[in-house]
Amino acid sequence: MSKVLVFVPHPDDAEFHAGGMIAKFAEEGARVIIVVATDGRCGTLVLDVETLIKVRAEEARRGARALGAEEPIMLGYPDFGLDTLPPGKLREQFIRLIRECKPDVVIAQDAFAPEIHPDHRTVAWAASDAVNFSALPLIHPEHLQEGLQPHYVVEKYLFAEGSQDLNKVVDVTRTMEKKIAAMAEHKTQIEFLVEDVLRQAQLAGINIADVIGDMAGDPASLMAWALQTQAAEIGSRIGVKYGEAFRYIRFHPFIEALLPSQQ
Repeated sequence: MSKVLVFVPHPDDAEFHAGGMIAKFAEEGARVIIVVATDGRCGTLVLDVETLIKVRAEEARRGARALGAEEPIMLGYPDFGLDTLPPGKLREQFIRLIRECKPDVVIAQDAFAPEIHPDHRTVAWAASDAVNFSALPLIHPEHLQEGLQPHYVVEKYLFAEGSQDLNKVVDVTRTMEKKIAAMAEHKTQIEFLVEDVLRQAQLAGINIADVIGDMAGDPASLMAWALQTQAAEIGSRIGVKYGEAFRYIRFHPFIEALLPSQQ
């Protein structure tokens, strides 16, 4: 059984960016573990923080279950605060998790693509460092003393919005409904994200109902439409109904050049 490790900053990020592929891996029998760095406390337009933290943790569990993934690992750092952690702290945790889980695949945000959110940037760099250096025994040698062996991650799927470096489109037509169902479990985020878009549309003088019709009054339908629209555009690049795009990396370019092209 193959293993897939997913590193994301917030409870809904795995579903939004890679839910179709995660569900595809799970359907194919892989063991999928989602690691969520923060508690998601800032993803709201209201102020009941303690309730939101508990709700978002439950949403993360339900979303992972909808994709066929295992119970997510919640690191519990305060939302919008990852860039204030001690240098190297998150990187060490990610390296440790790679050595503990020994994944064949890691999914994470691309550290080399533009990103406005500091939590996303922090997780992206920590994940990049972890997958590139978890195989070296003298990186955190204390792990060896705990019985954790170095581990090389063969396949890396890196997601990003608007990146020109995406080189692999994955057909997620079969699992698109699972992606939508998993995202629907994040009710607080659907309401928050849709309300934010509607407020911006109002400030811009746009009547969003004129653009998307009755869906403007139903956040879940609007989110599903947005996910399908994005996935359809990506899928059209390879002639499938729905797709997700990634920057895909395996081995050093020298090794890749030696491999048969069909691999």
